[in-house]
Amino acid sequence: MPNRFPARLPRLTPLRTVTGPTDHVVIVGAGLGGLSAAMRLAAAGRAVTVLERGGLPGGRAGRLDLTSSEGTYRFDPGPIVLTMPGLVEDCFDALGERMADWITLKPIDPLYRAFYADGSRLDVHAEVPAMAAEIERVIGAEEAQGYLRYVDFVSRLYRYEMKDFIDRNYDLFNVVTPDLARLAALGGFGRLAPRVQRFLKDPRTERVFSFQAMYAGLSPYDALAIYGVISYMDCVAGVFVPEGGIHTLPAAMAAAAERHGVRFRYNTEVARVELAGDRATAVITAGGERVACDAVVLNPDLPVAYRDLLGVQPRGVRRLRYSPSCYLLLAGSSATYDHITHHNIHFGDSWRGVFADLIDHRRLMSDPSILVTNTTRGDASLAPAGKQIYYVLFPTPNLDAKIDWRREGPRYRDEVLRVLEERGYSGFGEAIEVEYDLTPLNWRAMGLERGTPFAAAHTLTQTGPFRPGNRWGQNVVFAGSGTRPGVGVPPVLISGRLAAERITGPDRRYRSKAVTW
Repeated sequence: MPNRFPARLPRLTPLRTVTGPTDHVVIVGAGLGGLSAAMRLAAAGRAVTVLERGGLPGGRAGRLDLTSSEGTYRFDPGPIVLTMPGLVEDCFDALGERMADWITLKPIDPLYRAFYADGSRLDVHAEVPAMAAEIERVIGAEEAQGYLRYVDFVSRLYRYEMKDFIDRNYDLFNVVTPDLARLAALGGFGRLAPRVQRFLKDPRTERVFSFQAMYAGLSPYDALAIYGVISYMDCVAGVFVPEGGIHTLPAAMAAAAERHGVRFRYNTEVARVELAGDRATAVITAGGERVACDAVVLNPDLPVAYRDLLGVQPRGVRRLRYSPSCYLLLAGSSATYDHITHHNIHFGDSWRGVFADLIDHRRLMSDPSILVTNTTRGDASLAPAGKQIYYVLFPTPNLDAKIDWRREGPRYRDEVLRVLEERGYSGFGEAIEVEYDLTPLNWRAMGLERGTPFAAAHTLTQTGPFRPGNRWGQNVVFAGSGTRPGVGVPPVLISGRLAAERITGPDRRYRSKAVTW
């Protein structure tokens, strides 16, 4: 396929790209970051080979099928909240394809239903007038006005942050920009919780608009205020669900990439990258095959890719601090609960205590706050007729904690069922027909450092330009949540484009939607 885009576009500060030829690029891992990179590289005329150890694309966004006597349940065992559809559309645009021809995304309303220990509940809507009306109904007019001011704040955060803090490659000479100065003036580098409390005075709204700090691996009392942008991404820009489940997204991306010449090799585990000094010359599979290449994109978890594939461990990577992990119960069930919606957050009475338990004391939550997603509410075809799928996520410490999950796992399952019963899911355990659970040990077995699917925490020294870079040596590039910009489906999709730009040079065509969605 001819190169439709110039190799380099003029900019004020040149981007450091890989050196030497880049005709054939090998991508290790068909996760969302690797797929995003593959689509951009194919669009830029590169020959691309993707080596994936699993049998399907998606990585953590894979698929799990469990069968009962009633039929098959199709689970999403990884990310469950999809935001920023413009970033998905950008991937298909790069190939000259229409996203709508490959995948159907449906908006969810309400985005979340939040349940509180005092018995109250709050529906979260993307439409600002609807959300203001809901807050006024549940809490009061003054809080609704505070919410409107908060939306203005996070919208400005997003506008300044997306272009110059999230959606760009950093080098030593291009870190400081005018928008970063505007972010600082806005208070973006203060702490999140105090900033939210300037606008929202009720603990219920404070929680629902700051719990997203957990995605960044931090307490909202420790997270930078810039991570209020995550609440913009879902609570203002909206939450979506693909028809057929989240896994249809990587499946569609892989199919579109394959149409444009990308070669996928599944069930092919990579053992190491062959190096000549600091230049990758080939990728060696676990079966001993040598796949020659001009450049490599590594999509596995960054510290694992360094240690296991490159055989090096930079000091900054060795010293990374990691996010908490989670216990995930996937249940196919005969029970239906009328009081819930698609995504449901159940807050315990304690809030600071959740983070103190998980992060400070590295112990299981004593008063859990949890996520329950009823995926069949949005797509009944994922389960046998009349049946339901529940995705139950309990945050836990990562494997730095001294918890023996081989022994704790079965006991904690019982605790999860007890809490669910307590939070209104009557008869949940008895109604389970098929189930699968994942503990931090399972996440580690998937190749995730410290057994966390949320990668390195977004502390001040591990965020933005201080997060591990996406370029090593002469021609090795990283994609995924361990590098810049970070954790979550939107940042991972961006990481793939940034990785591709390290090979092809910058392409500004597909930044407009990323900035405006």
